[in-house]
Amino acid sequence: MGGIVRRAGHPASGPLNGGPQMVEVSRDGKRVYITNSLYASWDAQFYPEGISGWLAKLDAQPGGGLGWDPKFFMPYEPSERPHQVHLQGGDASSDSYCFPDGRPG
Repeated sequence: MGGIVRRAGHPASGPLNGGPQMVEVSRDGKRVYITNSLYASWDAQFYPEGISGWLAKLDAQPGGGLGWDPKFFMPYEPSERPHQVHLQGGDASSDSYCFPDGRPG
């Protein structure tokens, strides 16, 4: 999805620039959220024509693998760059290291 060469689109969009950069997995392992902005200076280096921010979600498939959620796609204004997804209640993979036992208080 996205990227420098193919600019593959999401089912709810046309071609996209800016490939997936930040990936968050829900604690239950059923959802994966991706955004396409890493750092503004790096985004500008790899995409000098500009980057259009987006957020998308993949769902775990019952038989294994991942598939796009065709209804979950959020485009951002050109001046906005989504970075890391934090789910309410600490329901994301990166929140695990924030708490000694891996769970919010």
